[in-house]
Amino acid sequence: MANITDIITNLETPTWLDTGDNAWQLTAASFVALQSVPGLCVLYAGLVKKKWAINSMFMSFYAFAMVLICWVIWAYKIAFGEYMLPFAGRPGPVLTMSSIIGQSTLPSANVSQNFPQATMIYFQFVFAAITLVLIAGAYLARMNFTAWMIFVPLWLTFSYCVGAYSLWGGGFLFQLGVLDYSGGYVIHLSSGTAGSWERGGLGRD
Repeated sequence: MANITDIITNLETPTWLDTGDNAWQLTAASFVALQSVPGLCVLYAGLVKKKWAINSMFMSFYAFAMVLICWVIWAYKIAFGEYMLPFAGRPGPVLTMSSIIGQSTLPSANVSQNFPQATMIYFQFVFAAITLVLIAGAYLARMNFTAWMIFVPLWLTFSYCVGAYSLWGGGFLFQLGVLDYSGGYVIHLSSGTAGSWERGGLGRD
């Protein structure tokens, strides 16, 4: 009976895998993750009064963690999965082995990439997470934490994922040829809009 060392030794590297591409995607994604935690967490704690510091940090921690949970259970496939609507993919989990070690593809956009699906899931997760963390900066000392707990998964599902699928995942804006450089629409415009709504919806200082 072959042992695990023999099996690993005999495995061939997939022809589609570019180790350089994979390494850079993981490195870049990790830098973005560090901007959120601990980067923005520490920044937010220093911007508010002492009594709000812990709450402000925890808003960012919660957003980062909750986005991860939502992302792997349903949100990733809404943003980058198979076609369901012109602005949303079919929701579903990405926890199976085929979802992790297979080649990264965008079914609706008919795009294949030179790194594993797990790398794509992680890369897109950190951008989804930092978008919510950016929004948290507009709600510091303004939103009840219970309301924030509800807001995060709802906004991720019905705003971020819709924008991501429409522009990046093969949705109707992608089909129209709209280009989104460095997340200008999906990340910055959407988070800025949500933050601007806070000024009118929750009141001024």
